[in-house]
Amino acid sequence: MSTSNYGYQEQNYDEEFDVVVVGYGFAGGVSAIEAHDAGAKVLLIEKMPDPGGISICSHGAICSTRNPEGAFTYLKHTNAGRTPDSVLRALAEGMQDNEAYTRELSEVTGAEFMIRERGGNYPFPGEDAFYYTQITAIPNVDASTVYPQVKGRPGGPLVFYVLEKNVAERGIEVRCNTPAKKLISTDEKEVVGVIIDSPNGEKRIRARKGVVLASGGFEANEEMQKQYWQIKPVTSAANGGNTGDGIRMAQSLGADLWHMWHFHGSYGFLHPEKEKFPYGIRVKRFPDWIPGLESRAVVQAPWVIVDQSGQRYMNEFPPYVQDTGWRPMEHYDPVTQSFPRIPSLLIYDELGRRRFPMGNPAYNERDMTYVWSTDNSKEIDEGIIKKADTVGELAEMFGIDGSKVEETLKRWNDMCVSKDDVDFGRPAGTMMKIQRPPFYGGQVWPVLSNTQGGPVHDAKQRIIDVNGNAIPRLYAAGEMGSSFGHLYLAGGNIAECFVTGRIAGKEVANLAS
Repeated sequence: MSTSNYGYQEQNYDEEFDVVVVGYGFAGGVSAIEAHDAGAKVLLIEKMPDPGGISICSHGAICSTRNPEGAFTYLKHTNAGRTPDSVLRALAEGMQDNEAYTRELSEVTGAEFMIRERGGNYPFPGEDAFYYTQITAIPNVDASTVYPQVKGRPGGPLVFYVLEKNVAERGIEVRCNTPAKKLISTDEKEVVGVIIDSPNGEKRIRARKGVVLASGGFEANEEMQKQYWQIKPVTSAANGGNTGDGIRMAQSLGADLWHMWHFHGSYGFLHPEKEKFPYGIRVKRFPDWIPGLESRAVVQAPWVIVDQSGQRYMNEFPPYVQDTGWRPMEHYDPVTQSFPRIPSLLIYDELGRRRFPMGNPAYNERDMTYVWSTDNSKEIDEGIIKKADTVGELAEMFGIDGSKVEETLKRWNDMCVSKDDVDFGRPAGTMMKIQRPPFYGGQVWPVLSNTQGGPVHDAKQRIIDVNGNAIPRLYAAGEMGSSFGHLYLAGGNIAECFVTGRIAGKEVANLAS
């Protein structure tokens, strides 16, 4: 067969495997394990020097269910019609196997577990259908030593250690520093291989059964963000390797896209020296809560946020701040042609400073270290936080009318007395007066945990083209076109990595060569 526009040429390969998995985070690891166990010869490639992706930066809580019908009902409500029922049902049904599957993989490490009986994040039917499988410890394993490039999270590295051990035990070939550059396909767009950029130069890899794209989203691709999001700038919290490569490769074969607008994120700080630390630093994580349910404790959050006019505009502690904390910042003012809430100003007082570290960095980066100080003093010295004797003086440091901010803080303190935020409905238990000088403030911006958009896939994880047809031998796993199209579920992407990785790995391995 002659060479097509997509690079196919019969018997012109440097190496051959049954399955090539692109991206070595949780989804890629599970896909490779399942493909291998189904009898396939697997190559697992990762563009970065270290594997783990964004997955390894997570808390590692794997969302699970004993009630797949309830889980499906909840997922349907939180996706607002943006994801087909068949895909959501496959995810819900797969979640009921997550605990047993994780325990099975963990046998090789002797990992210790904790089961957290906690539901979803929003008051929809089926909210109580979920629980969480958490690896808490592995004998003789210190995750901070095994994965020194991962800062700020104990859970994700433990999960990845289990996956990495299973990949190694099976003898699956792994290559880091090996980005995929292009899919190889026939004239009919049947995927037959991948062009990779290896340390020894470009190579053409034959994939006799197919390719699984598990290379994540576009957290570090500013141009893609400009095209799909109104809000800007948005800064990634975790990883510089996710630049949408897999999405672009799928698009080259006509893949349809979904959920490109949706990203999971909060608000947080930026370091003034981007070269020193280029990632966003999310504000301290607090327990999530659900409107109407009193079963979850809330914590006093000693700050408020104001826009560039000095006004509060949001509940600083929404039910799941790590998911929707950024969304009120998206407001665009057509009169001033600006985003008056980007950046915003986070304000707290001396009591707040003493309470706990305000920032919560978590990232996967070998050559970088940033640890937020326990008393927030280092951040003052480095210019992330500024200090003043009065609220008005503090506001003026950021070019905001000090009198407006003083009025805002007076109203806030009055509402703290009555424990009733009549403006934005912040939970009473989170409210705390801001009145003890000196006062502190830092600019906060939208901070991105991970994107959810990517290629459309069906319940078998086959990537679907713009005409509604499956692209032959091309599969997606993980957040490569996540099922979460409107609201996120805590631990949901990790659950998705495990469920869709199992599906994609088995499906591709069972194809005829």
